[in-house]
Amino acid sequence: MVAIAAAGQFMSAPGQSYSVAVLKEPMRNSLKIAETDFSLAYGFATLISAALLPVFGQLIDRLGARIMLPLIAAGLGAACYQMSRTQSLGELYFGFIFVRTLGQGALFLVSVWLVGEWFERRRGMATAVAGLGGGLSVMTIPLLNDFLVKSNGWEVTWVVLSIAITVTLVLPGILLIRDRPEDLGLAPDGLPPASKVPADLPSGHSSLSGQLITPLEESWTVGEVVRDPTFWKLLSVPATSGLVGTGLVFHQVKLCGQHGLSSWEVAGLMSLQAVFATAMTFPVGYATDRFASRYLLILAMAALGGATLLVMTLPAVWLIFVYALLLGLHGSILRSTANVVWINYYGRAHQGEVRGVAWAIMILGTAFGPFPLAYSIDVLESYKPALCGFLILPILAGMAVWTATPPRR
Repeated sequence: MVAIAAAGQFMSAPGQSYSVAVLKEPMRNSLKIAETDFSLAYGFATLISAALLPVFGQLIDRLGARIMLPLIAAGLGAACYQMSRTQSLGELYFGFIFVRTLGQGALFLVSVWLVGEWFERRRGMATAVAGLGGGLSVMTIPLLNDFLVKSNGWEVTWVVLSIAITVTLVLPGILLIRDRPEDLGLAPDGLPPASKVPADLPSGHSSLSGQLITPLEESWTVGEVVRDPTFWKLLSVPATSGLVGTGLVFHQVKLCGQHGLSSWEVAGLMSLQAVFATAMTFPVGYATDRFASRYLLILAMAALGGATLLVMTLPAVWLIFVYALLLGLHGSILRSTANVVWINYYGRAHQGEVRGVAWAIMILGTAFGPFPLAYSIDVLESYKPALCGFLILPILAGMAVWTATPPRR
């Protein structure tokens, strides 16, 4: 299950900003679309993705990953093929809606859902290992896209992505996925049912290294979750990451280009970021299972704020490597701790719907992320005004999540 979840996160790339960032300039120049118009198309599609994500979360809870993952993958493959045939701004809007909704949203959601169902005591480590798929995707897809665009054009690049998704996920998903360990007479973590809760831990609420573990029957409903102040404090972190992180990655070629880096060097920088995120997988997974989530989420905000400050000022060119490492650390925590915290705090039974609501708000942040920087460079002729605003948000989110203790009924 972890391998399938990792593959799903890897192949969510066509709907992710790090993949689109490499394709943006070739597509924009070919289609003769202004920077702001391209960003608005991307942002509008992301809004639609956010609106539909709670619906996908509810469907995943009801139908399971065995049905939903192959269906989502088939839809994403078709959407990538449609993107290869884009010839106008209207078609770009249409294509972005599907790749963002199915790639960044639904496919990533169902992959994380699967890990959440199969693991409890080792959930942080399992989520981190599955997140290796996302890290490897960031490491390889930008370089692959850059190579394919330069050798065959952006149209062929979308076709290759379409084929890869279909082959990797559709049939393997149908044959290999089982929705829950209970379907095979097991408990989470692959243990016999009697081994689900250790004898020295009270039934219902246990704390393995500071994390709240809520059994299936005690899960919170979405209505209860959205009325809990802790939910909104936690949500400030992915929302900020969506807004600031997406803005930085989407415009990374030009942001780094103003400091003298070529597009190939920027693609390599993304790979360095992914390598470091991958190297941090096991330490972050270990820490997620043993320390309160809010401390790691604060660290993620500190890393994002530091990266924003560096790309804005960059007093020495070599510090661009520190910028990549900070974004890598931030991404590693987001793929592990920020995914685990929802199910650890609010339980398994409605995890798809709860995550769907949380990620919908996060994706709203990603929808608006590219626009401030695009407006700043188009109208104000500098990225710095938008970057100054971006710098404040991680500080505020870190302050909010400091008080986000595990909720109790």
